[in-house]
Amino acid sequence: MTQEMLRIENLHAWYGESHILHGVNLNVNEGEVVTLLGRNGAGRTTTLRAIVGLTGSRKGSIKIHGTETIHLPPHKVAHLGVGYCPEERGIFASLTAEENLMLPPTLAPGGMSVDEIYTMFPNLQERAASPGTRLSGGEQQMLAVARILRTGARLLLLDEISEGLAPVIVQKLAEMIRTLKAKGYTIVLVEQNFRFAAPLADRFFVMEHGAIVKQFDQHELTQNMGMLQDYLGV
Repeated sequence: MTQEMLRIENLHAWYGESHILHGVNLNVNEGEVVTLLGRNGAGRTTTLRAIVGLTGSRKGSIKIHGTETIHLPPHKVAHLGVGYCPEERGIFASLTAEENLMLPPTLAPGGMSVDEIYTMFPNLQERAASPGTRLSGGEQQMLAVARILRTGARLLLLDEISEGLAPVIVQKLAEMIRTLKAKGYTIVLVEQNFRFAAPLADRFFVMEHGAIVKQFDQHELTQNMGMLQDYLGV
């Protein structure tokens, strides 16, 4: 029987006085890839940040493997095997690629070894001694994902990982997601690039005004294209 990795119920979140999430409900099963779709400002990034405890105040329920986390600080959420890859990547310019990779501590058992990571991302092995600033955008993005794989995270929250990257790199990132899915990782993607996300996701959640307004499976994608056109202009 498939286990549930993440369950969010009636999640509200604020930044200061701004009420951003208005009762988000979604669930993600272990080993699943799901995509949050929506226009800018729909609340997709805030949903990822709320899962790891990086918004202002939150209320509702966020369960990771059945453990309620709504009142936990971010470092405790990370110890449950959650890795968050923000849009800004957070690569340290003064450190080499390998120093960036080794920076986060191991937070949960079962993280990838450096050898496994270099097998998956040969570019990073070639650039191991290069300063963070010398890496291309694609290499920085691979490094940002690789860094959380080392920590033992099994639930990966990936925010706009294909943004601004050349098609050949986007293709590599798609292969990476397929590989991680085959290894049993659970992935939540926030993506503007619909062409990138569409073939990868098992299920799609459409957000508008801080709530999930529609949910459907991969096999229902074709019949929902008209609705997506209306919501996203894709």
